[in-house]
Amino acid sequence: MSPDRMHNEGTLDRRAVVAALMRDPGDLLVVSGLGSATYDVGAAGDRPLNFYLWGAMGGAALIGLGLALAQKQRHVLVITGDGEMLMGLGGLATIAAARVPNLSVAVLDNARFGETGAQRSHTGHATDLVAVAAACGWGATATARDMDEVAALRPRLRSEPLFAVLKIAPAEVPRHLPPRDGAHLADRFRRALGVAED
Repeated sequence: MSPDRMHNEGTLDRRAVVAALMRDPGDLLVVSGLGSATYDVGAAGDRPLNFYLWGAMGGAALIGLGLALAQKQRHVLVITGDGEMLMGLGGLATIAAARVPNLSVAVLDNARFGETGAQRSHTGHATDLVAVAAACGWGATATARDMDEVAALRPRLRSEPLFAVLKIAPAEVPRHLPPRDGAHLADRFRRALGVAED
């Protein structure tokens, strides 16, 4: 394996990382990208303020932006994977241009496209998502390679506009499937926000 590829390989346990980020979430609004991010956010504890995406590849960060613009008094955390984020790279520029203070994005980067057979993703080759976000105009970016760094990022991901990449191991873990009914999830989320339609 080349030194570049070794540098891009993560060792963090995906489920432990998400459990740490989701500990005591309070009124944090969480949007999870399709696939592993949604499985892990659900495994950390299903709650009405979690909005799981079962599709919309590449849209998690932009859904988070719309939510942050609509709920300015609440902090929004998007948890997604590297493959999903790679599909929505333009969203990083849009979010940076919007300069919302209440949106953070945490990318679980295993350098793989986990939902289609674990093929090596662009981050497993040469793409550095932190550098991309910084070039798009994000003022605060970070990378975590161990659990101490994850713990240090947790309060920042809940209080400032931060783009963070968490270098997780490519190992697959058993799937935990939270609710999948889109209408139910949308209605539950609206009610938790106090904006349900009558």
